[in-house]
Amino acid sequence: METTERLRELLRTHPLVDGHNDLPWRARALVDYDWDALDIAASTPNHTDLPRLAAGGVGAQFWSVFVPSTLPPDQAVIQTLEQVDAVHTMIDRYGDRLGLATTADEVDEVFASGRIASLMGAEGGHSIGCSLGALRALYRLGVRYLTLTHNDNTPWADSATDEPVLGGLSDFGREVVREMNRLGMLVDLSHVSADTMRDALAVTESPVIFSHSSARAICSSPRNVPDDVLRTLAANGGTCMAVFAPQFVSQEVWDWKQVASDAAAQDGVAATDLVAFEPWVEQYAATHPQPQATLEQVVTHLEHLRAVVGVDHIGLGGDYDGVASLPVGLEDVSGYPRLLAALSERGWSDDDLIKLAGGNVLRTLRDAEAVARDLQTQRGPSLVRFTS
Repeated sequence: METTERLRELLRTHPLVDGHNDLPWRARALVDYDWDALDIAASTPNHTDLPRLAAGGVGAQFWSVFVPSTLPPDQAVIQTLEQVDAVHTMIDRYGDRLGLATTADEVDEVFASGRIASLMGAEGGHSIGCSLGALRALYRLGVRYLTLTHNDNTPWADSATDEPVLGGLSDFGREVVREMNRLGMLVDLSHVSADTMRDALAVTESPVIFSHSSARAICSSPRNVPDDVLRTLAANGGTCMAVFAPQFVSQEVWDWKQVASDAAAQDGVAATDLVAFEPWVEQYAATHPQPQATLEQVVTHLEHLRAVVGVDHIGLGGDYDGVASLPVGLEDVSGYPRLLAALSERGWSDDDLIKLAGGNVLRTLRDAEAVARDLQTQRGPSLVRFTS
């Protein structure tokens, strides 16, 4: 059997769990959550729809409930709730092919039913408005990870792409991590500064994830993970889910983006302000073409991650519909079998690929759930309030 088809068969019995997909934000931006206008049962102009998820062998998806980190705190919380509502509506509308999952066991149950298990992750601590009550409310609504920052610092955590203020986490930021551990909500360290990564790993009682980050040794973007943090992640029992976004995969694309960011700044547009920067950079690219990233470069990241953190601590977090372009060979969510085939041809065993595809992150989620059950016998909800 040809390698790609053999791996498609493998994914019919072992779920591929993607760590990050921004389709909900695309639905807001394009059609204000009108699933009639953006019917994902058919082909869409996006990276993601149900036919291509099926072709890609995706068995479980963390849907990002991202909102911009430039929003005022009250609007960030409200718009995050709207994102959560939109995901629930999407799951209900396509209930024959999607099913809500809030635990690792539920992922298995939904997958066994022939549907795509649908989880949610909130991309940025601004989504809780410095409130542990809001954090708990998101958990009750089904959100199972919180990325501690997005492109901008929060008042309690430094971002990878903002000027450092705290040198990592504040005392309140450490309390956020502890409360997430108690809830069983995964701590997601994508987007945070390296010092925030280190502080979170020092305080967490549960394994953590990087929902969509790759290796800084291969591409120097601060959105990627340094090797010392990867080694700590292995001891923590967490999972780093490799991202496909070209500027975090290809050094050439990252360098191009730095030049573009400098040019945007001269026009008064900040690269971290996605709402303003994305249309600006689209026009810029018309006269300054962006280099292409490739599937082979993603393989290079995965092989480095495996060498440093180990095959038991890696996964996949494509960032589909969160970026304008993807690597050649991974242009949409149907490309996962091609990536697994490329790894197979480099000697990765089927057991290795099962771990990468979803086994590792499901183990991490189960371990976080077990820690939470234990912690809930020791302490109740944190009553700590943020003070500036």
